Amino acid sequence: MADLGLKAGDRVLLLWSQPSSPERLKELAETLGALVGGQLSVENTERLVLSAHSASSYDWVLSGLLPDGAAIHSSELLEEIARIMTPGGKLVLEEAVTGSESNGVRTAEKLMSVLKLSGLISVTEMKTEPLSTEASTALRSTTGFQGNTLSRVRVSAAKPNYEAGASSQLKLSFAKKTPKPAEKPALDPSAAKLWTLSANDMDDDDVDLIDSDALLDADDLKKPDPASLKAPTCGEGAKKKKACKNCTCGLAEELEQESKGAQKASQPKSACGSCYLGDAFRCASCPYLGMPAFKPGEKVLLDNMQLTDA
Repeated sequence: MADLGLKAGDRVLLLWSQPSSPERLKELAETLGALVGGQLSVENTERLVLSAHSASSYDWVLSGLLPDGAAIHSSELLEEIARIMTPGGKLVLEEAVTGSESNGVRTAEKLMSVLKLSGLISVTEMKTEPLSTEASTALRSTTGFQGNTLSRVRVSAAKPNYEAGASSQLKLSFAKKTPKPAEKPALDPSAAKLWTLSANDMDDDDVDLIDSDALLDADDLKKPDPASLKAPTCGEGAKKKKACKNCTCGLAEELEQESKGAQKASQPKSACGSCYLGDAFRCASCPYLGMPAFKPGEKVLLDNMQLTDA
């Protein structure tokens, strides 16, 4: 058993099942007790769930290692084994398996899957050997298995380094991380020297300043003719003058003035000057006779209601 990694001080639980020989069980228990220094407990697999062991009580659990035993590890039994193991504890078990699952006898792959579903990790198949005659007979009588593909497999597993249902606070930071600025490339000392200008490098006697007025000639100082500022095609090409969109040459203002003058010329002239006050102030020949009062200079418009015959 020393090849399993047992050492002095380890708390070990040895599980056995029918029809194990009492002599073989005693011999195995004495060997394990001497190896771990007396920290050994022996329990029947059918009584383990009823024994109510404290959680995390054993560093090692050895089950079904007697060659004449025929233990079938149910899911309930494996869950109880995982409960009483310490975090990081080890489990080594042996169980009869078959090539195809039948009558409660599992395949090696199914056994390893059940171990994982029980909360154990690092499930590994250690070895496979033929099943003894005593164990095969006992298994057939208890399960009714009739096949000829029985063998014995040894599997090891471990409990995670935490208890089931344990919680731990996660240190999460939701602060927005500021990206580090990109490192600037190192400057070439010779290039930096070329672009360095000190007061000693400037000598007023050697610097020729250009007068900005000297850049203008006589033609630049002349006031331009407004006609020359008009666009060449502005108002041309049509029978009636029309200003361009966003006109800047003055044609739009000119056409607006002409339009206002035409409106004033089309209005009838008043002889008395009081036509806008209404019929009470108009003479018999007034062109606005019958029209409503209006403001001076305003064009009189009649709505549809006034134009309707009575």
